[in-house]
Amino acid sequence: QVQLVESGGGLVQPGGSLRLSCILSGIRSDFWAIGWFRQAPGKEREGISWLKFNDLSTHYIDSVQGRFTMSRDAAKGRVYLDMHSLKPEDTAVYYCAADDFGAVAAGHPGYWGQGTQVTVSS
Repeated sequence: QVQLVESGGGLVQPGGSLRLSCILSGIRSDFWAIGWFRQAPGKEREGISWLKFNDLSTHYIDSVQGRFTMSRDAAKGRVYLDMHSLKPEDTAVYYCAADDFGAVAAGHPGYWGQGTQVTVSS
């Protein structure tokens, strides 16, 4: 059974940093990927980054490129999202999600965590 649990959200001032963690279990294939998604109040959910398990390649949307970084610690069963230079517009509930790469890249992974709130405000 695939399970994902996020942690690490919180309140941070503009320009600050946070590290989100996603604990994974039950992942069965190196051809899967992990994505981070976010949903702000009144807005649609958007995919912001993904990481492929087989080669650890990553992709980021333009608005977070250069500020956010994904990484994986396979030994600990964790994927991280390091967020720097945070802006108020980064405020959202952040979710990690997993599935085969095609589903994640298309924005429709089948397995989701419960989400963690990130609030960027002074």
